[in-house]
Amino acid sequence: MRLLILGTGKMANQHAVRFAAIPGVHLVGAVDTDPVRLATFCEAHGIQRAFSSVEEALDWGEFDGVTNVTPDAAHYATTMACIAAGKHVMCEKPLATNYPHALAMTEAAEKAGIVAMVNLSYRNVPQIHAARELVLSGRLGSVKHIEASYLQSWLVSKAWGDWRRGPEWLWRLSKGHGSNGVLGDVGIHILDFVTFGAATSIEDMTCRLRTFPKAEGNRIGEYYLDANDSFVMTASFGNGALGVIHASRWATGHINELHLRVYGDKGAVEVIHTHMDSQMRVCLDDDVETGTWRTVDVLPVATNYERFVNAMRLNMPTEPSFRHAAELQRILDLASASEEMREEVQVG
Repeated sequence: MRLLILGTGKMANQHAVRFAAIPGVHLVGAVDTDPVRLATFCEAHGIQRAFSSVEEALDWGEFDGVTNVTPDAAHYATTMACIAAGKHVMCEKPLATNYPHALAMTEAAEKAGIVAMVNLSYRNVPQIHAARELVLSGRLGSVKHIEASYLQSWLVSKAWGDWRRGPEWLWRLSKGHGSNGVLGDVGIHILDFVTFGAATSIEDMTCRLRTFPKAEGNRIGEYYLDANDSFVMTASFGNGALGVIHASRWATGHINELHLRVYGDKGAVEVIHTHMDSQMRVCLDDDVETGTWRTVDVLPVATNYERFVNAMRLNMPTEPSFRHAAELQRILDLASASEEMREEVQVG
């Protein structure tokens, strides 16, 4: 299985390591507009062929699939070119920067009959799969309330480096550099975490966004710091539950944490994923009367990287799909509209 890596920034190193560890997968080429970064990346990962554009790589064409790790704003054009060439694609999240582009990518991929997958990386957490199975089994009963959060603290601490001095962080705070803030950056992760883990969909919601002052004049060099830092969403779910979803980069004391809590009339489940570890806790059966929570061990699951390779080998669809990611992007677009209109919007 021959794989091309499109984009050689920080996240591309993770892709290269994870794909190279899968038996039978060969990293045959890489693409980047920065020749120095490209050369450094290829040397680090033993990649023989380097290309300055996706068009140049496609003219060569000696590969089966592409993992697209370009910046968000480049996903649409580069992925559409790969689809037109009949190449399987795993694209980093978000699929696109708006729903119309995400839908166009989805429809093009489905028409071409290629494997089209989005790297919603928290699908690699076994506990979220176990929580979903528990919900679907009916052991929680009728789900009434759902809570989900994505908490980061990199605007508060230097645990991830000093964001004031690094362009890899500053662009995430600037609309002019292609960022839709925390909503666009990690919002898609927590929306997938909650809808997949709770085995449901979002039917309607309201959303509020907030951008906090971070520097004099809200500017550092060329970066105007106007992208949202926090969001809070209230939602009605397809299973009849009511819930809250929120995310922030100002969550002091939380390096990188995702939480999901699903409450039914017969039991409850909680998933906590941090940069250190993951756990699933349940309150079931007689424990409901005493409020006793127990940690449950879960089995490992295939990673997104393994699922993508297996899907290519079998030439069959897999999840998380382009269509699923496009629906999440539609919710994100509607969340921005909800903030602008200051009212509830219908999703379903």
